Amino acid sequence: MSPPQRPRVLLADDHRMVAEGLRSLLSPEFDLLEVVEDGRSLLDAAARLHPDVIVADISMPHLNGLDALVQLRRHDPGVKVVLLTMHAEVAYARRALSEGALGYVLKHAAPAELLSAIRAALRGQTYITPTLAGGVFQSMREGGGQAKEPGAALTPRQREILQLLAEGRSAKEVAAALGISARTVEFHKYQMMDTLQVRTSAELVHFALKHGISPL
Repeated sequence: MSPPQRPRVLLADDHRMVAEGLRSLLSPEFDLLEVVEDGRSLLDAAARLHPDVIVADISMPHLNGLDALVQLRRHDPGVKVVLLTMHAEVAYARRALSEGALGYVLKHAAPAELLSAIRAALRGQTYITPTLAGGVFQSMREGGGQAKEPGAALTPRQREILQLLAEGRSAKEVAAALGISARTVEFHKYQMMDTLQVRTSAELVHFALKHGISPL
């Protein structure tokens, strides 16, 4: 009789030392399919490998973990995602849950928390780092469950464009990366400035950095 198949995990984290530590943590219980270092590679690997659970950092280049989550669920509503992050703010956790994450674990938490979050996700249950859970649930009760993360006013496409602009890419480079025209990039840029009530490109980039849309 063949041994039972172990749960298959895809890991996304752009810090190699962290990723190697996670590999050692997960390997006794899970099959680690691949380690990717940015959000776009995560989308490609998820479509190719169909993992049982995805563990992803929020702060990644090209496409951050929260926005990658949105796209992952657009293509596969049943995808199981656990976010592992340095962001201890309630607003980030609320947005993660509202977008369908099944786990929100802080990087400085005990390793056992990540294992618990992955096991919970496999059962279709939600796990939040205990130090955040009370604040998240209280905030959801008071706010009707709607995320108030500042960047939530932007569309998914605008957030993609903003992250790439904040990483120092020109409108032409952003257009090439996303398969759209430079004119469309500029249109979204000025729409974002109007939505966020900022006056300059520098202020727009500052917003992206301040609110975790870009990890740089």
